[in-house]
Amino acid sequence: MLRIDRRLVAHIDWPLLICTLLVIAGGLLTVLSATHTHDRLLSGLLVRQMMWAGLGLIGLVAALSFDYHWLERYGYFIYAAAMLLLVATGVMGSSGGGARRWIAIGPISLQTSEFAKLALVIGLARYLHRQVGDRTLSLRSLIVPVLLVLPPAALILKQPDLGTVVVLAFTAGAVLCIAGLRLRWVLVVAAIVLPVVPHLWHHLKPYQQRRILTFVDPQADPLGAGYHIIQSKIAIGSGELQGKGFLNGTQNRLNFLPEQHTDFIFAVFAEEWGFIGGCVLVCLYAALLLRCFMVATRARDAFGLLLAFGLTAAIFGQVLVNIGMATGSLPVVGITLPFFSYGGSSLLACMIAIGLLMNVSMRRFTF
Repeated sequence: MLRIDRRLVAHIDWPLLICTLLVIAGGLLTVLSATHTHDRLLSGLLVRQMMWAGLGLIGLVAALSFDYHWLERYGYFIYAAAMLLLVATGVMGSSGGGARRWIAIGPISLQTSEFAKLALVIGLARYLHRQVGDRTLSLRSLIVPVLLVLPPAALILKQPDLGTVVVLAFTAGAVLCIAGLRLRWVLVVAAIVLPVVPHLWHHLKPYQQRRILTFVDPQADPLGAGYHIIQSKIAIGSGELQGKGFLNGTQNRLNFLPEQHTDFIFAVFAEEWGFIGGCVLVCLYAALLLRCFMVATRARDAFGLLLAFGLTAAIFGQVLVNIGMATGSLPVVGITLPFFSYGGSSLLACMIAIGLLMNVSMRRFTF
């Protein structure tokens, strides 16, 4: 039975938990704004998101309730289970929006790629933790990490979900750098990979190709592939300095903004709360991520360091890609804003990640 040692309760990382809950609260309010109608303030989507937030709290507490070194012992089994879920999703998962990303487990539907990110971090930390220290990683030592990254990346790309693959690659690169990867090997890998990138173009779905092209010139197809970026920029810009006020965003209410409760929820928030509100949200994310980084730097062992840093990198990468996408700074790849967008699997996985970070933080006092 999982339980928390009473001696550790005094060392719970309250700043990290408070920052997380504040972002979730802001997300719930913004989902309310993005999904309400004239006839009904509380939509079914908001109710489901609130239920997922409650389930996420349970997941967070569960992630606190055991010694995180248990993950070191069973890290490869957790990784293998996540890969099996990805394979099962490709075989019998449910489809939506032209993608097969969800699998039904009992009464709930899970986006398995969200949990694959956690499993990849655990698997990488399991393999690399014995190599952290004065030694630097050799090119040979990259073989296993690459073999750990390729299966989930290939399976998720097949769904297709390019945004999550980008976050996976970013997370793996960050963990390898912390583990001691030399800069020269980064340059060697880049020299090998970059010439291959143009050949990957033909393996992208047509809509993915259009998204990349419209990132360069959104006006080339303003009513098609460029519509998302254009409407998101209009919504953010129309908020001006102080915003239009809660529930008063016109781009949102008139349904000009697509995917307003998921991928482009930042635009909804910025339209209602303006530049000031957007800056406050970014600062809140910065505080949360800084606290996560502090947890990693204070970890008392190599496995805890890599686990905490990998989870931090995954959250940071997703925040960076989503806000960059909403502001037109990055191509539209379809990825949620952690803790904020509507999406039960994303919220649950992120809250489990925070629970593991708090686990590493409070158990540094047991050494």
